[in-house]
Amino acid sequence: WLPGEAGGEAVANVLFGDTNPSGRLAITIPRSVGQLPVYYNYKPSKAYWIDKGWVHNGGYVDMPGTPLYPFGYGLSYAHFQYSNLYIESLQIPKQGQTRVSVDVENTGKVAGVDTVQLYVHELYAPVSTSVKQLRGFERVALEPGQKKSVRFVLGPEDFQLLDRDNMHWAVVPGTFDIMIGKSAADIALKGTLEVKESN
Repeated sequence: WLPGEAGGEAVANVLFGDTNPSGRLAITIPRSVGQLPVYYNYKPSKAYWIDKGWVHNGGYVDMPGTPLYPFGYGLSYAHFQYSNLYIESLQIPKQGQTRVSVDVENTGKVAGVDTVQLYVHELYAPVSTSVKQLRGFERVALEPGQKKSVRFVLGPEDFQLLDRDNMHWAVVPGTFDIMIGKSAADIALKGTLEVKESN
């Protein structure tokens, strides 16, 4: 954003391959002001549908509905592949927790750093919930051909919703999507778990 007086040298190092970039966007960047407001954790709506990146029936006529750069987006000279999503407990009580792991492999020819992102979404909730919420991320440095397992822990705070009756945060039992991706728009693996009322 504000590279300062050393920004030119930093950009040159990236362009010439002396430095492998690994940063990720903390915001969503729209294609134009006509898309504002735009954010990754929007609420689902039946007012439109998306087909091959284009929004139909009440959406934009002259541009795709997708942002220019989604939340969590970033570039690298390395290439990373995700596999073996594992959710330790597929059913947990409201105050329980579970561990999630995923394997990350550098399939490129240079060393790099990847940021593995974990998103959560409750499928059936009494209130409208965001299509995904970031609940964890881990940076992992990998040499070419190297593979590592990345682990997350999900607890009650990761499944809470704002209870509309008493305006307190509460865990609402239900089925949750657990998504692993490179950005909010690039989900590579998905699993589900169930949060139950009690043991």
